[in-house]
Amino acid sequence: MLEHLFYEDKGVLLQNLHSVTALGYLAVLFTLALLFSHPLYLAGIFLVSALAVVTAGAMEKWEFYLKAGLWMALLIMVINPLAFHAGKTILWRGPTLPILGNVSICLEAICYGAAMGIRLLAVLTIFCLAAAVVHPDKFLSLFSRFAYKSALVVSLATRMLPAAARDLANAREMLQMRGVDYGAGNLRERLKKYSWLLDILLLSSLEGALQIAEAMQARAFGTGPRSCYRRELKRPRDLLCFTACCFALVFSFYAKVKGYGDYNYYPQLGVLVPHPSSLILLGIILGSLALPLVLNWGWKHWPYLRSKI
Repeated sequence: MLEHLFYEDKGVLLQNLHSVTALGYLAVLFTLALLFSHPLYLAGIFLVSALAVVTAGAMEKWEFYLKAGLWMALLIMVINPLAFHAGKTILWRGPTLPILGNVSICLEAICYGAAMGIRLLAVLTIFCLAAAVVHPDKFLSLFSRFAYKSALVVSLATRMLPAAARDLANAREMLQMRGVDYGAGNLRERLKKYSWLLDILLLSSLEGALQIAEAMQARAFGTGPRSCYRRELKRPRDLLCFTACCFALVFSFYAKVKGYGDYNYYPQLGVLVPHPSSLILLGIILGSLALPLVLNWGWKHWPYLRSKI
């Protein structure tokens, strides 16, 4: 289960982008999710992020994030109407409670809670996408030219949890094949069985640390300047995706300046579409953000396009 939360090579275009391009795309999505408050814009960012996750083949990861995100979004939708009563459209008036005071539920608070729930789901989806498309080693290699020792430490730390989860799953399966039933027995017996897993995990971690140390010593790590390192190539797909991100960011700031990306929830709900230009800008922004997804479709189904980008 835990191994699905970490990076897995699926061979999709989003995983074959330059690290700077991939991080730029994620940064734009994250910035827009926090920049906009209009429900249509937030829903659009969430939709593009969700399609990107599906395109990256990270549905198993996204399922884990959604299970937590949906509960938190529902919690926001429940707490916000109970805590804020600044809206004019009162749907229900309740009794007076000692701490909460006059309990009343207004339409504006429900809508604001729903919008914030969508924003939360969008942010969680973007983090899920980052875990699916950004290789930890490629990300840390960006900083290895001027801080290679620190980058190595962080790289080893990021690998520790996935490796431990994989070793734990293997040890559990091995003991089950030998007849160990983790659900049988009383609490003390079950704890004893799980302690065997910790012993195996500790031994495998120590062996892995020794192997890494031997490999570093064999390569004379730290004895002088680096002799070689992996260089990422900049390809046409990086230029296309980076340009699309810049377009989306520029038009997003323009929509923000014009006020199309904002929405008044209190004291009364504003007009959802104040001007047709709002929808046009939204279409341009979402279309720019969806360009990498379109290229990914061509990457999978059009060998000629794949050879050119």
